Amino acid sequence: MSGEVPLAGEVPIADPELGDAEIDRVVDVLESGQLADGPEVRAFEDEFADRCDSEHAVATSNGTTALHAALEAVDIGEGDRVLTTPFSFVATANAVRLAGAEPVFADVDPGTYNLDPNSVEERLREEAVDAILAVHLYGLPAPMAELADIAEAHDVPLIEDAAQAHGAEFEGTPVGSIGTVGTFSFYPTKNMTTGEGGMITTDDEEVADAAASFVNHGRETAGYEHVELGHNFRMTSMAAAIGREQLARLDEFIERRRENAEILTDALADSPCVTPTEPEYARHVYHQYTVRCGNRDELKDALAERNVGSAVYYPTCITEQPAYGGEFGSAPVAEQLADEVLSLPVHPNVSPEAAAYIGDLIADELEVAHV
Repeated sequence: MSGEVPLAGEVPIADPELGDAEIDRVVDVLESGQLADGPEVRAFEDEFADRCDSEHAVATSNGTTALHAALEAVDIGEGDRVLTTPFSFVATANAVRLAGAEPVFADVDPGTYNLDPNSVEERLREEAVDAILAVHLYGLPAPMAELADIAEAHDVPLIEDAAQAHGAEFEGTPVGSIGTVGTFSFYPTKNMTTGEGGMITTDDEEVADAAASFVNHGRETAGYEHVELGHNFRMTSMAAAIGREQLARLDEFIERRRENAEILTDALADSPCVTPTEPEYARHVYHQYTVRCGNRDELKDALAERNVGSAVYYPTCITEQPAYGGEFGSAPVAEQLADEVLSLPVHPNVSPEAAAYIGDLIADELEVAHV
């Protein structure tokens, strides 16, 4: 194998990078006694809004609560229908149902794995919806220009599920600031983490106020009046403290992911694996580096034998999940992807040498075939 570099232990599919700065800031919060929602959270919201080029940001307890609150904030509820992708983590559609609405699924593009605008338009010819929910899957922005045009033509809000796409850009604009409202997750596997946590971004002050109220028991911003039914979806100050330090390092994390992705793509250029694409309109941040191959499960097992972690995101389309009962139709492209995709380690703690070694394992030794 060319450029062989023995691995010094296992290479996991994810490995959150936390250091002394995060620890020190959490200690400061602990010593302050302000452990729950407070000034640290407000500071994190302001800094995250600036990073996303958004007017407002509202912190939440996790990515699912962020999406649920965002849907509520744009008046999605009982009897409404939200068009989204079947190829995502189930939380995307779950949030729609938790808001009282019903998901409607269009198919995805086989190259980007994101919503296919042609499929979206086809579905909208069949039935009306009250919102479009786009996912920036694996860190690659969805085709927001086309989706925004469709949303405008149908006079519905466009919601961005950017749970996997911190720092990604569409035509130079940060995701989360393109649609009516955006949402992020800070789960430990994401490009930046707070342990658990989420964020809502928007330029619409009314949407921001509604979201902030909903995550705080329907309470008004000032005072002790609860004007709507809401939840306790608040972020803690300890989570925000971690997030502020992680946000300061986000560009560094992204650059290392992109460097590792380039190494993997070069190594796999002549292999039967289909490697990720980066359209001209997009800046991919590689939350996951996901390939397609026909003998995915054999490849996964072979990598595990060599102490290389990998994972399948996602082996079952949302439309086929037991909780959805097979009642939401089919999505042929998404279903094929579910049988073929495999995500490889690309996180910042993968060294360039390890990335090259992983690529060589696949390209030179494992004889992957029949994509």
